[in-house]
Amino acid sequence: MLLVPHDVLRPRRPDEHFAAEAAAAELVGLVDHDALAAGEPERAVARVPAYRGTVVYRGWMLGSSAYAGFAAALATRGLTLRTGAAEYRRAHELPGWYDALAAFTPESRWTTGDDRDAFEAARTALGEGPAVLRDYTKSMKHHWDEAAYIPDLADAARAWEVARRMRELRDDEFTGGFVLRRFERFEQAEARTWWAGGTCRLVSAHPDTPDDVPPLELPAGLAEAVAGLALPFVTVDLARRADGVWRVVELGDGQVSDRPTTTAAADLVALALEKK
Repeated sequence: MLLVPHDVLRPRRPDEHFAAEAAAAELVGLVDHDALAAGEPERAVARVPAYRGTVVYRGWMLGSSAYAGFAAALATRGLTLRTGAAEYRRAHELPGWYDALAAFTPESRWTTGDDRDAFEAARTALGEGPAVLRDYTKSMKHHWDEAAYIPDLADAARAWEVARRMRELRDDEFTGGFVLRRFERFEQAEARTWWAGGTCRLVSAHPDTPDDVPPLELPAGLAEAVAGLALPFVTVDLARRADGVWRVVELGDGQVSDRPTTTAAADLVALALEKK
């Protein structure tokens, strides 16, 4: 069964953003995303029909704790999410996947929490030069100069100014801690790859550039590294560095990774619901 968020104003209908995917699935259950985000998972799944088996979520991003509550509430109704709570956290938060993909992605250091002393330790450990700042799940790339890009890690005052502003903008959605990533210059368009059972099954555009699918070449060894994470359904976003090398920008859980408008809903749903 495919689970999608319901429309806020018409709770018997799928959210318009996921309506095409719902239409492509034979069995669909509707969940209340706002209730999930508010920590009320039992209320969130109240409309899910009786069904004993595996389900897959395609919806808006959830924090790892909210997802764990979601999984537990479904379990009381006899439903098992294809991606368990621990697997979701491993895919959704950078520290969960970074070590496995360290050879393919910019060098990173992170903190636990938003303490300045911990930030200074991470900054010092990464060394000098430009860096990009984010938390465990997201950057503020649309506020690039003020809350994402650090021109030089050696400038402690400027680095903390960026960190403070990012923390302020993320507010209650700040997750885990600060993540400092060494800046690498990429070409503009990214490719989004979709993996099921550790195998790359679909290559699409990135949702930010839906009409631009670059001619991707997976780096040697990446497939084995992703398979080693043993995650059921993930996305890996890649970009070509200025020197022509393809690099991993992000790994994410496939259930909450956006589908570019140029990828057919039916193709993605078939992959998401593929029986193993």
